[in-house]
This record gives sequence, structure tokens and C-alpha cells, in this order.
Amino acid sequence: MSIYLKSFKLASIDMEERDEHLKCKVYPYGIFPFKKIRDIEFSDITMFYGGNGSGKSTLLNLIAEKLNLPRETPFNSSDRFDEYVNKMCLHKNSVDEDGYTIDTPKGSKIITSDDIFNHVINRRHDNIKIDKKKENAKNTFMDAKFGSVKFDSLDKYEALKLQNDARQKTMTTFVRERGGSNIKMNSNGESALSYFDKQFESGKLYLLDEPENSLSPIFQIRLIKLILECSHYCDCQFIIATHSPFLLSIEGARIYDLDSVPVKVKNWYELENIKIYYEFFKDNEKLFK
Repeated sequence: MSIYLKSFKLASIDMEERDEHLKCKVYPYGIFPFKKIRDIEFSDITMFYGGNGSGKSTLLNLIAEKLNLPRETPFNSSDRFDEYVNKMCLHKNSVDEDGYTIDTPKGSKIITSDDIFNHVINRRHDNIKIDKKKENAKNTFMDAKFGSVKFDSLDKYEALKLQNDARQKTMTTFVRERGGSNIKMNSNGESALSYFDKQFESGKLYLLDEPENSLSPIFQIRLIKLILECSHYCDCQFIIATHSPFLLSIEGARIYDLDSVPVKVKNWYELENIKIYYEFFKDNEKLFK
């Protein structure tokens, strides 16, 4: 297990109010000081928990921008956001046995739920393009196979080659060679899990923004297994914004409850949403017997 990012410091109320250039409370100013959170300490797996609008995705974006982590899908940033990152936020990396600071590993990144949705949609669009190419290839095959080309000039050379090719092959072979093969489409959950599996590499820091959005419970459990394997055996560090009870239950994870004021580190079973789940299933316990 490895920890690359050791801590992150947010602005205090005084720091924000001393900003002479700030004329109004624009995003992301005015969010975290009133939650009474400044210093965040990280473990190998750290969770930001909270309801919609609690600031967990904003916090993840602040860390990603401060560390200059690459991302696939842009977010609604602004000059004020960049100003906040540069002027108000500090971070500290871990040190090695000799006291030297450990740099954030190259290849570390932030992965958002939008990245997953785009991945699935792009695969579908690619298949639509392939289907159109295959349909064109079928029409070309029929025209070439049953048409008649007389080689009376060099201008007809390519058409003659196409005709000979079509007459020597089946339509399936002809179409496959010119149209390509469709990308195998799995369920959204299978595609999302496969995406994470391909993205995770040894010795990296990963920020995950609500990775559960495309995953059913069974795939969330499989994602937990993948995260634990990467953390325990591949020296990866994870910082995750989530409200999934499955992810929050990862043993040993440090959880920041952004719904509480002041923000506190809690056990997963102390979180409000988890208690609501518990009461719901407790009230319906007899239905499962």
C-alpha cells in the first residue's frame, strides 16, 4: 500500500475574506470554510461522502487541478476556480525513507462518471459507423459481382479488380474486409468495469468521481475487489467521491462526511444515508425470510 498525496489544505474564512480581488462569492469560494474543513489527511483509500451539492466533486476537482492531473472530460472551470486553486490550496506529498518528497506519479489521473458514459456512447457510435460501412460494402459487392466491366481502358482497371475480387469471395468475407467487425458490446456495467480495469496501472494516484454511477451492486462489488487489489498489490492510491454504501464499506478506508458541520472522519455505518438503508431493510426484513 502506498500514499503519494499525504495532505491537502483548503482556505479559511479569513483567507477568502482577505481576497481583495473577490467582489462576490463566486464558485468555488464560500463552500468549504462554512463546513469548517481545512486540513485533509489521506490514506491509501480515502472517501469523500455527501449528498448532491455537498462539495465532494468540487473537492476532487480542486485536488486534481492543484496536482495538474489529466482528465478526459472537461468540467465547468473558470478563472476564479483557477485562482482559488493557486492562491487558496496547498498540498503535501509523502516523503521516502531518506526524507525526499515523493512526486505524484506520472500517469496519475482523475476519472469521472462522465468519462464512463462517454466511453460507452463512443463504442455505440463506432458500431453505427461500422454498420454503415458494412452496408456500403454489401452494395459494392452486389454491384461488382453481378455487374459487367469491360477492360477497354486503364480507367477501368480498379473496377475490374473489384469485380474479380467480388466474384472470388463470399459476401461475408468481402464485407468483413471492407467494413470491419463490430465492437463487442457488453452491458453498461461490464463496459464500465472493463474501462476501470484498463485504466488502472501500478504505482499511480487515482481520483474517482462517483464511479458507481454506471454500476449495478454486483459490479460495484467487483470494482471494490479491483480497487483493493490495486491498492494492496500494485501500490495505487485512491481518492474517491461517492455515496455508494458498497464502496464506503471498504475496510480501512478513511471517510470524510461532507454532510456534517464541521466535516468529520466517520465509519461507514455512522453515515446518515447508510442508516436510512439500514432502517429500510430492517423494516422489510420479514420479506427476505
